[in-house]
Amino acid sequence: VQLVESGGGLVQAGGSLRLSCAASGVIFSINHMGWYRQAPGKQREYVAAISSGGASDYADSVEGRFTIARDNSKNTVYLQMNSLKPDDTAVYYCYAEYDYSGSYHYRDYWGQGTQVTVSS
Repeated sequence: VQLVESGGGLVQAGGSLRLSCAASGVIFSINHMGWYRQAPGKQREYVAAISSGGASDYADSVEGRFTIARDNSKNTVYLQMNSLKPDDTAVYYCYAEYDYSGSYHYRDYWGQGTQVTVSS
C-alpha cells in the first residue's frame, strides 16, 4: 500500500487549505485513516482520524477549525483546514491502518508528507 498526499502550500493566517491522501495498492480493508503533523524541532503530533464508518476525532488544537472526511470508494482521506494559524505550520503526514493479511492483521502505512506553511 502506498499513500500519496497533496494539497499543501503557503497560505496567510486565517486562510484555508484542503489536503488529500490517496491510498493505492489496496486489496484488503482499511480501518482508520488520519493525519499527523510535525513542525521543525518538534515531535510528530496527532491531528485527526476517521474510521471506516465515518466516526471522526480531533486534537484539541484543531477542533472546530479542521474537518476530516473520507471517500472509501477512492481509499482517500481529506483534511479541510480553515482559520489557519502560524502554529499550524508543519509537514502533514497521512496514515492508513491497513489489513495487510486479509485476516484482520493491521499495521499503519504512512505517506511521504506535504508541507503546510502559514504566514502571519
